[in-house]
Amino acid sequence: MTDWPQGVGRRVVLSCDSTMMEAARSAPFIRGPEWVLALQQTAAKGRRGRAWSMPEGNFAASLTMQPTGPVAEIALRSFAAATALREALIAVGCPDEALSLKWPNDVLYNGGKLAGILLESLGDGRGGVSHLIIGIGVNLAEAPDPGQVEPGALRPVALAQDVTPEALLDALAPAFAAREHSLATYGFGPTRTEWLSHAARLGEVITARLPNEEITGTFRDVDETGNLILDTAKGPRAISAADIYF
Repeated sequence: MTDWPQGVGRRVVLSCDSTMMEAARSAPFIRGPEWVLALQQTAAKGRRGRAWSMPEGNFAASLTMQPTGPVAEIALRSFAAATALREALIAVGCPDEALSLKWPNDVLYNGGKLAGILLESLGDGRGGVSHLIIGIGVNLAEAPDPGQVEPGALRPVALAQDVTPEALLDALAPAFAAREHSLATYGFGPTRTEWLSHAARLGEVITARLPNEEITGTFRDVDETGNLILDTAKGPRAISAADIYF
């Protein structure tokens, strides 16, 4: 752990309900950023409360931090996390060309879903955010049963290499610390550029599924606030949150 970022906590637990819930419970008592890694989760959730399966040997970790800057910029950490995770996977032996990034928060491996990222914020009681929790799940050893995936979603895949969760964490923590430093120093620009350089289906037709509509168009860009920009038959659309299908 010679490259572990200074001032960042590291905690490994054998089992918990979910690392995000564990992180939320410990948030009031930590003095700085902290990663918690669980070797087993019993009640993990993904986006929109969906169940997240965790076979033995897979990666489940959450980072708790106290973000600075405007509240509107907090969600940009999902791009920092995705880019850092991609870098960490390469560091532990995953081929660079096999990895791509799916808006807003997935990492793909040979076109299948390898990892998901989830952000949750804790309020400070004054309309702001006291803590941000970034939860990351990676199918290191085994992919979940495809039957658990909703129709039309990407198939889950596993890295299936000899990589332990602890080894991935030790690569991820410094990669994220560097991305966080870039955000704080230079803004979203460099992270946005890096993320777009590895974006899945950029320039291709995709579908964004919102609660009350589906929007199909050409994936043109991610703007300075993290919105997905689609060129549609009715003109450009900026989308802040949606499930993406292709």
